Amino acid sequence: MSDTNTDPGSYPYVAVFVQATGIHPTTSRLLTLDAVAFDEEGTVGEDLHLVFNPGGDPGPRHTHGLSPSDFAQAPRFSRHLKALDKLLDARTLVVHNSPLTWGLIVSEARRAMNAAARANRSRNRRNGRRRQRVGHIPRPTEIVDTLDSARRSGLIPTDIRIGAVAQLLGVEAASPVASVERARRSEEETSREETMTLVRMFLELRAKDAAVSVAPDELSADRFGLQRSTARVEAERAEPAAGNPGVYSPAAGLAKGMEIVVADDISADPDEVIAAALGAGLTYSEKLTRQTSLVVSDAPAVGAQLHGKAMHGHRKGIPVLSAEEFFTAVSKAPGR
Repeated sequence: MSDTNTDPGSYPYVAVFVQATGIHPTTSRLLTLDAVAFDEEGTVGEDLHLVFNPGGDPGPRHTHGLSPSDFAQAPRFSRHLKALDKLLDARTLVVHNSPLTWGLIVSEARRAMNAAARANRSRNRRNGRRRQRVGHIPRPTEIVDTLDSARRSGLIPTDIRIGAVAQLLGVEAASPVASVERARRSEEETSREETMTLVRMFLELRAKDAAVSVAPDELSADRFGLQRSTARVEAERAEPAAGNPGVYSPAAGLAKGMEIVVADDISADPDEVIAAALGAGLTYSEKLTRQTSLVVSDAPAVGAQLHGKAMHGHRKGIPVLSAEEFFTAVSKAPGR
């Protein structure tokens, strides 16, 4: 960590790159976190690099670049939460794949705070020893997701790693493909490289007026701990308006109770797609199953390779509509 404590007014942005044991914040633990605070020109004023002891198996070295002894000697996340709060509070947070990255940070902060609360209750039972204070959930003013911003600008990346998306944006970045040379470099060096790529991506997106931001208080954890829009989380929890009549067909059109899944690879705001679905009496689900009536994805419309939900839906014989096609179908739905 740098010795300089900078003013958020002078360095209003902070880019964060993390590595974790998995893709679900509820069951995964943070392994590393790299961050830089920067100004309008991309000049770095403060930096932070942390390695955490996950309290369990960190996974194979090739996935994160560290040895078991590195984690064994590292402190738990709770030891660093105050420093992280100081860096992230009152700044614009720039991350790649915010549901996961911000979800991991929030989940770890809550674990640390809950553990401290339990310890404090125990202390109170032992004659009121000094209370433990670990910090709070960081309070950035807004969160910019470089991956979501790229998608909303019309890009449909099949490789969503930072380096691959940066190259699609025309931003200088190291190849995301694993190599012997990269494996020989330290984890701190490769993580900082990713963080600085995020800085350049943000500056490029902002210059194009394409940086999409959201306020942290507009987000909620879904059942996996991923931080998504509260509207989206509530939509999945809502009771169906009707029984599922089956798979969508262009001839019959949409019908109440049909279950839709929205893929990540759309340029429209997913919340607008979900709101239109609910307005038509459809049911929204994050998970694609054989009960799914249709998938909304822009990949086929732009000739991109199918992946993720769109690919699995196509394999199961479930129709895949672009966001534009879906909005058109909604406008023709009964009662609209």
